[in-house]
Amino acid sequence: MGWSVTPDGEGCAYAKRHRKTLNQLLGTHIAKSPSDSTFRWLLSQLDVEGFESLLQQWITAQPGVSEVVDTLVCDGKTLRGSIAQNASGAARFIAQVSLYSNSLGVAIAQNTYATDAGSEIKALRELLDRVELSGLLVQADALHANRPFSSTSSSVELTS
Repeated sequence: MGWSVTPDGEGCAYAKRHRKTLNQLLGTHIAKSPSDSTFRWLLSQLDVEGFESLLQQWITAQPGVSEVVDTLVCDGKTLRGSIAQNASGAARFIAQVSLYSNSLGVAIAQNTYATDAGSEIKALRELLDRVELSGLLVQADALHANRPFSSTSSSVELTS
């Protein structure tokens, strides 16, 4: 579900349900939950790449995460509700490519792009350039199974 900007939106509902826990974790004493528009504003100010880097570091530092990442699965999705028209009147969507680690059970990186200004192939290339790929098996859709794409990575090694 997308986030609503109404006073009873999902962000607001989440904050109401978890206000006590959030106060304990953050060491705050906020009596009233933030509004949905406050959450939207905070998320719009987020440095996504910096947050992603910190999140990757946090995930790998968690107790019990002792398995080595050995397989990454790539997948692209169009974000629901993101349709708009570009200047020429063509449909424009916001799409996202994610790298999912089977061993960790989480997405470890993602890249977002507008479909009228980019492509899934380009977004995945940029994403793979940010991740150390030595010793990893990368699984992707057939869209990415072409020689020019698979030979552009800085850590390409033949598998078999």
